[in-house]
Amino acid sequence: MQHFTVTGMTCAACSAHVEKAVRSVEGVTAVSVNLLTNSMQVEGTASAAAIEKAVADAGYGAVSRDKEQSMVSSGPDLDSLRDTQTPKMKKRLLASVILLIPLMYVSMGAMMWGWTLPAFLAESHVNMALFQMLLTITIMIINQKFFVSGVKSLIRRSPNMDTLVALGSGAAFVYSTFVTFRMAWALETGDHTTAMTQMHNLYFESAAMILTLITVGKMLEARSKGKTTDALKSLMKLAPETAVVVKDGVETEISVRQVKKGDIFIVRPGGSIPVDGIVLEGRSAVNEAALTGESLPVDKEPGSAVASATINQSGFLTCQATRVGEDTTLSKIIQMVSDASASKAPIAKIADKVSGIFVPAVMTIALFTMLIWLLAGESFAFAIGKGIAVLVISCPCALGLATPVAIMVGNGVGAKNGILFKTAASLEAAGKTQVMVLDKTGTITEGKPKVTDICPAENVSENTLLEAAAALESCSEHPLAKAVLEYCEERQITAIKAQDFKAEPGNGLYGNVNGQICRGGSVRYISGKTQVPEATMEESRKLADQGKTPLLFTLGDTFLGMIAVADVIKSTSAAAIKQLQKMGITVIMLTGDNAQTARAIANQAGTDDVIAGVLPEGKEEVVRAYQEQGFTVAMVGDGINDAPALTRAHTGIAIGAGADVAIDAADVVLMKSDLMDVPAAIRLSRSVLKNIHENLFWAFFYNCIGIPLAAGALYPAFGMSLNPMFGAAAMSLSSFCVVSNALRLNLCRIYDARKDNKINHPAVQTAAIENKEETKTMTKTLKIEGMMCGHCEAHVTKALMALEGVTEVKASHESNTAVVTMDREISEEILKKTVEDCDYKYLGME
Repeated sequence: MQHFTVTGMTCAACSAHVEKAVRSVEGVTAVSVNLLTNSMQVEGTASAAAIEKAVADAGYGAVSRDKEQSMVSSGPDLDSLRDTQTPKMKKRLLASVILLIPLMYVSMGAMMWGWTLPAFLAESHVNMALFQMLLTITIMIINQKFFVSGVKSLIRRSPNMDTLVALGSGAAFVYSTFVTFRMAWALETGDHTTAMTQMHNLYFESAAMILTLITVGKMLEARSKGKTTDALKSLMKLAPETAVVVKDGVETEISVRQVKKGDIFIVRPGGSIPVDGIVLEGRSAVNEAALTGESLPVDKEPGSAVASATINQSGFLTCQATRVGEDTTLSKIIQMVSDASASKAPIAKIADKVSGIFVPAVMTIALFTMLIWLLAGESFAFAIGKGIAVLVISCPCALGLATPVAIMVGNGVGAKNGILFKTAASLEAAGKTQVMVLDKTGTITEGKPKVTDICPAENVSENTLLEAAAALESCSEHPLAKAVLEYCEERQITAIKAQDFKAEPGNGLYGNVNGQICRGGSVRYISGKTQVPEATMEESRKLADQGKTPLLFTLGDTFLGMIAVADVIKSTSAAAIKQLQKMGITVIMLTGDNAQTARAIANQAGTDDVIAGVLPEGKEEVVRAYQEQGFTVAMVGDGINDAPALTRAHTGIAIGAGADVAIDAADVVLMKSDLMDVPAAIRLSRSVLKNIHENLFWAFFYNCIGIPLAAGALYPAFGMSLNPMFGAAAMSLSSFCVVSNALRLNLCRIYDARKDNKINHPAVQTAAIENKEETKTMTKTLKIEGMMCGHCEAHVTKALMALEGVTEVKASHESNTAVVTMDREISEEILKKTVEDCDYKYLGME
């Protein structure tokens, strides 16, 4: 994916024209332009030079961002987010107002309030007109940007908001200039009556007032838009600038950009951790609030992971760098927030389509307005006044800003609280969730189980059982394995690592220990391999009823016994689930554990239903089953086995402490690993959606009411008409109102459940799935052109996983392939269409 800084955009129509121009470049598969951050993301094989040329030909500027120019190469830098427009507009506005005051005094003061004018003006209508003309010309020069941009856009047949302003103000000035000459001719011929009448047809003050009021609106809009990126700017300011590295026993302070993976660095009390790393020496409490929103410091000791931009509060730490530059946690968060803000939400598509044709449509309406009033017998002055009013009251910016400003602010609020939405679409989808599927281990529970019971078989010692268990579990990364190993370490049991180790997902472990086959796993798995004593079976059921997980072990043909492990639920899980239910969301707990253990945990957590004994591929089937019932499904998980289900769900939510693959597969990442963030994310999404609806309603309502009013729709019946100056004032405030409304999201209390609204949904039927020990599958390798990065891989994976029968997808932009695993035959035509619908080129099968 390529990233560019775009200059010259002033409204939503501009960003639409830039997108259209870049999309026409050969090799471009996707493009997204962000008006708020002046940035553009482009996917495809097109060169940066070709893209920059297309933008330049469209009348704007684009510069490719060098990866070494900012800490996050794919995100905006602070300079691109800095508000440089407001100070310039303040100067323009001040100069315009200083000149506008005498202009309004001369044009309106004497006529409306009888104010005294200087003799050289009061005694000569031509002098008065020329005085107004000179002041208006000066104001037009001060605000020449509207005319330069508007005329250029018109010449390139891509008119924007500046075009409407330029046409409106320009038409008023040209007509007033004509009237001035007509007055001079009338006076020259002695027709004083005509000269006096024409004084009322001057629109110089309207031309100047239009420009001044639009500048007021643009300044307020720019100032408000600057605030929408405050969260992103505050994140970027967290990045430390220097680090103290230790080489050959010598401490050296260097730029954080010079730190390399593997370097040893030190952090003194009160210092900011420069890059991600592992603690080698020292103990301390680290404040991670900047990344997670959690106010309580986290204890660190040798072996603990530390993240960049967090604060070392007490002890002296010596660490080794593990992730630097754009790979650090902070950089990834900045990238995620930036990418999400730059992406388009589905709800924005209507506004985008309207913005693309809005300006030409308004120009057409203004022209027809003039013609209709002329045909109705009104004067040319009246008709042109109505045409100008239509031009200046119309506002494409309000339509174009309705969605992105709310998305930007919403993402910022989420980031402050450790809730990261990867795309605008995921921010929109989360609030529509009807069924929430929660993985048990590590999501509802702590994910750090403890050994509670040791039950060796007859004539088998505890040490023999533990030695065999440790040999197998030492090769596993499962949380239950860690519990067994911790217990063995406490008992000083030395583990002999198993050979030929193999993990059988959802079932158990297999390996060679001292020349004998050793197995470990669930009651179902072991009972299928050897004879389990009835007493052990009975004991396992009792333990399961208590919410404990029985693990059985064998060595050769000998049954060794059982180890019981318990995983307690997190302190906030029950409250979080209750909040989700209050919102009208059905909560389902999903686990590979046996039914008794699962039911015990579900009763404590308070879920609506529980589905136990689910294999990894079964989790994806459960999500699909609820989707087939017509529900919008969200999946929350933290493990590798959750990745297919996270990808399948409408919204995949990954706990931040989970495996990287789970986070990559998810649409939302919770940095704090706290289930309370799930209802908070739903609450934030619903607030953003509500705000977008309000903005879109205001934008459409304003234009639907304002344009007919400006055209004089009420004049025949009520004699009411809209002066162009009031139209300009309305236009200047419309965008400001939309942006200001979006800024209200900063006041959203996403952890306050008191105002939650329950949304009633059809009854949810328990998803019935069948776990199969052996499933017949088939694999097809698709050749795809156009994937450029991990985001492209995720896009292709999500689309293919949505096909019925697809159980797994492994996409790679490096090999330009997608390996699709299916449990049923899917035609090549369907696979091809799915890939091409994602805007990638299908090249066939290997």
